[in-house]
Order: sequence, then structure tokens, then C-alpha cells
Amino acid sequence: MEQIIQESEQSEPEATRRSADVTESSRANRGWWDRNADEYQNDHGTFLGDDRFVWGPEGLDEIEAGLLGPVESLKGLRVLEIGAGAAQCSRWLAAQGAHPVALDISHRQLQHALRIAGFSSSSPTFPLVCADAGVLPFADGSFDLACSAYGALPFVADPVLVLRDVHRVLRPGGRFVFSVTHPIRWAFPDEPGPEGLSVAASYFDRTPYVEQDDSGNAVYVEHHRTIGDRVRDVVAGGFRLVDLVEPEWPEWNSQEWGGWSPLRGSLIPGTAIFVCERS
Repeated sequence: MEQIIQESEQSEPEATRRSADVTESSRANRGWWDRNADEYQNDHGTFLGDDRFVWGPEGLDEIEAGLLGPVESLKGLRVLEIGAGAAQCSRWLAAQGAHPVALDISHRQLQHALRIAGFSSSSPTFPLVCADAGVLPFADGSFDLACSAYGALPFVADPVLVLRDVHRVLRPGGRFVFSVTHPIRWAFPDEPGPEGLSVAASYFDRTPYVEQDDSGNAVYVEHHRTIGDRVRDVVAGGFRLVDLVEPEWPEWNSQEWGGWSPLRGSLIPGTAIFVCERS
């Protein structure tokens, strides 16, 4: 009872903009995803599906986009999914004949991967790894392909560290495709309605968005990079940028997801997908 009372007396985290280093960002986001994984999967699990590869809230599906390569070419490939959540994308990859490894910083998110796999005895099995994307526990050249749908990159203080480690574990010529919130969205309020259509902040302000507790400890951190920053990060990580995809909002998608909505999606991009190859 005492614990329940203490939890009920805790105030909501304070939202602010301030610096947050690699260690603080990692610790905060591991805790946030562990605490919020249940709600996230409950709210978005139906849209994401159990074995569907979706690149973002617009609903761009890999089976249509082909950003990882032709579907038939995935068979037999060793694929690393970074920030896998409940491993929906890895499950789709496995169904195409690939050999995925699903990595996430949140133990609770990976428990949802086990829950989904338990629904069917015919569900494909693959390794689940709880680890930080900046320190990948794999040998050099372990994978043919890497992917990340809104995983890790938006939440790390030094994305080049992640990119360099992904480069290390990929074979020469391997592809890394990742999606993040489109940088232009940082200039607008995170609202799905008309109030989210007026510029409210500088696009060039890289100060992280931080939610912190009463003691000033970060409990959630998200980092802003401009399009130019992202491109330079890709190159600094040892990759060649092959394509930059900005999905348009499709007519069939009527859902709102946080600040994403049909209204905003028809006017400004919400997601940026970087298609990179290991040089």
C-alpha cells in the first residue's frame, strides 16, 4: 500500500530542452521503454501487426517499398534489426526466409516479442538480444543487412557511434536502412490538428527534448538532427547514402499517432528513411 501511495504522489515528468549525454540518454530511454512497452504495444500493436514490416506511422510497408532489396533476395540473409521492439519486422523477415536477430535496449519490449511468438506454434523463431545499439555484441562482418524502423537512432546522443558499430558488424557492401522522425517536424508543435501546422521553434536548434523527474533526472530523451546532420552522420559512419525516402501520407490511413495525422501528413513529411550501403 505504501508503494502505491508513493507512486500516486509522483508528479508527471517535466518536459524541457537541455543537453543529455550518451550515458544519460541510454539509461533514461531503457527505463522509459521498459515502463511504457505495454501501453505502446496495446496502442499501436494492431497497426504494426504481428509479422508486418512498417517503416513508420504513415504505414509504408516494406513489401511495397522494397528498401531492403527485392523480397526474393532476402532469403538466407543474416539480418540485424536494431530497436526491434516486439520484433514485428524481424518476424516478417523470417517469414521471407531471412535469418534475423532482433535487438532492443528494453527487456520489456522483447518480452512482447516472446508473447507474440507464443500465439502460434508455427511462428518463426530467431534470437532476441537485449543490448545498447551503441555497443553491439556481435563479431565483425556478422550480418548481410541491418534495419531499424524508428529504433535507437532518434534516442541516442551520438548517432555516429551507432552507425560505426553497425558498419563494423556488416559485411562489405551490406545495406543499412533506418527510419526516424523527419527533422522538419521538430520546428512544429507535436500536435495532430491545425495547432501543429505553425512553426513554433527553430529547425536548427539541436537541443535534445528531455522529460525529467522532480530531481532533474532524465526519464526520456529524444535527439534532434537536421537532414544535413543525418547525411553527415551516415558518411562519418562509413556508409554511402543510396536514397532518402520521405513517405507521403496514403489515403487509406485515417489514424492519428501522436503528432502524426492525415491532416499534417498531407502537408509536411513525418518520416525520413535513410538507405545506406557499407563502403
